[in-house]
Amino acid sequence: MKYIPIPLALLAVGQIIPVDVWSSEGTLLLRKGQPLQSEQHRHKLASHHASAAEHDAQAWQRSYERMVHTLLRDGASIEAVTQACMPTEIRESDYVVAKHFQGGWLDLQEVLRGILHQGGMAINPLQRLAGIEQEALALLQADPDASLFALFQALADDALGYCATHALLCAVVAELTARKIGLDVLQRKSLFGAALSMNIGMAREQDSLARQSEEPTSAQRAVIEQHPQRGVEILQGFGMDDPDFLDIVRWHHVPESEEALAHNLASRRLLNLVDSFIAQTAGRKSRSSRWAVRAVKSMVMGAQGDALGVGSAMAQAVGFYPPGSYVRLISGEIAVAVQRGERANTPWVICIIDKLGMPVSRYVCIETVSVAQSIKSAVNFETVRLTVNAAKVRTAREKIPRRASHG
Repeated sequence: MKYIPIPLALLAVGQIIPVDVWSSEGTLLLRKGQPLQSEQHRHKLASHHASAAEHDAQAWQRSYERMVHTLLRDGASIEAVTQACMPTEIRESDYVVAKHFQGGWLDLQEVLRGILHQGGMAINPLQRLAGIEQEALALLQADPDASLFALFQALADDALGYCATHALLCAVVAELTARKIGLDVLQRKSLFGAALSMNIGMAREQDSLARQSEEPTSAQRAVIEQHPQRGVEILQGFGMDDPDFLDIVRWHHVPESEEALAHNLASRRLLNLVDSFIAQTAGRKSRSSRWAVRAVKSMVMGAQGDALGVGSAMAQAVGFYPPGSYVRLISGEIAVAVQRGERANTPWVICIIDKLGMPVSRYVCIETVSVAQSIKSAVNFETVRLTVNAAKVRTAREKIPRRASHG
């Protein structure tokens, strides 16, 4: 077993220690739940190089980081933060170790779909959700445009199912927007996890609703109305005990609720906006998809105060024509957006259908800044009955100048 020294200087006399304390040689010095008795006791523990098992030490550190974040959020001074002792309790969720995943967005989509569909019957769900979150953030950090491209393309693929793609895309757009509006790392972590699992209370129904041409039945409407609370109950059954995470899931449809935690208001507003945006851009059997540019502009026009700021930040984060969506150029050609440009309305695109309606085999990236190569309008996903070659898109994107990259 690997042991890590415990921060004895951050313990107060009389404070309960929430982990077993070991010597560096592996001798048990103090059982979990016992207090630091005196200064002499502190010196004795130090002389034995008091340590904790690696998993306990890491969980305790996560608990400490969350405590510091809470103190700063509530207006505590830096002096008060530096004098704060280690917490006496560790959440079960602090012990969750992410399951390692390999592969791309579609691999994550498949795993997430299984967890969401299984709901309360899912096996080892917190570890698997943490792994999805970890890998998704790594993919997003490596290439935001490729991430948006893969997920917006997947959104139009009925065979993949809707619920998991919606969840991943909400998480990605929320993360990119949250960075713009200045949410900190811990806030973004709770928000990202909530976006992935907010619809676990109606995942199967969400896929069914995306496929049916009729309006929702009264029973389906009841499921929709009840799914936030049902989702919280499922997540609590998994062992999720992060109150911020659960609060965002519970109130993502009613972000202004007086019952919700006040400090999560910005996160709830953002997730509510992103949830609506992705839902509008996804097609249904009962209606066509809405152009992303219209969906984004509808959230900015008429908005005021904080809502305007969030909507504008989202427009900057994904653009009016997000990677993976389709446009018609002034020349009459149909193209797919592959990378955000320097402005929200000037993405880099690849022509896939020429002005005569024929498929284009040679992929070349075009910057839509000049009038001759500008965008005339967006195009619905349903209009384009052509499979875009993702490998050829990757190759073509490699020739885009680095200066055009939009983080």
